[in-house]
Amino acid sequence: MGSLAHPQAGFDTTEVPIIVRGALKLGVAEALIVAAIGLVSRYLDGPVEIALEAVILAFGVLLVVGLPGIWTRARTIEGIAGAAGIGLGAAGVFLVLDLIFLQGDIFHGLTPSLYTNRWREIGGGSNWWYHPVWWMVGTYLPWLGGWILANQTRKSGAPSLPGLAILLGFCTVVCGVIAVLVGFPGAGWNVPTFGVAVLPGLALATTISVLGARKA
Repeated sequence: MGSLAHPQAGFDTTEVPIIVRGALKLGVAEALIVAAIGLVSRYLDGPVEIALEAVILAFGVLLVVGLPGIWTRARTIEGIAGAAGIGLGAAGVFLVLDLIFLQGDIFHGLTPSLYTNRWREIGGGSNWWYHPVWWMVGTYLPWLGGWILANQTRKSGAPSLPGLAILLGFCTVVCGVIAVLVGFPGAGWNVPTFGVAVLPGLALATTISVLGARKA
C-alpha cells in the first residue's frame, strides 16, 4: 500500500498540468483521426477506402491506448488513473471540436460536415447517445492501456508502445475472428467488426500482460 500512496520517483507523474496538457493534445489528435476517417469514407470507395480506414483506425487506437500511460509514466494505480483522466479529458476536448468543426451543425455552411449517413448511424443519429459512449470508450482505452504499460515497466523497467501494439493487435484479431465464427450479431469480415473487437481485445491483452509482472 505504501507504494500506492507514495509513487516512486520518476514514475506516476499525475500533476494537474500534465493531465490537462495531455487531454488537450490527445483530444486534438482524436479529432484529426476522426476527420481523416471521415474524409476517406466520404471521398473513397472499395478496397482503397477499407485499407486506409483500417490503417488510420489502428493508428488512432494505438495513440489513445498508449500515449496517456506514456505521459504519466504509469507504474502503479496512480499513473494508471492519471492515464484514464487524460482519456476522459481528451474525450471532452474532442466532443467540443466534433460539434463545432466535424459535424458542421453549429456553424452550418461555414464548416464542412464530414459525417455521411454511416457516421451518423454510429451515434443513432443523436449526440445524446453518441457522446456518452465516446466518454466511456475514451476513458476505458487509456485506462487499460495504462495497466499494460505499467505491467511492462514492472517486468522490464520501461514501457513499450511496439510491444503494446503487437499484443493488442493479436488479441483484437482473435476476438474479431471468434465473433465472426460464432455468428455474433452484426459481426463480419470488415473494419467496424475489428474496430469493436478492440474493446474485448484490450481486456484480454491486459490480462495477459499481468503474467510475470512484479507487484508494485
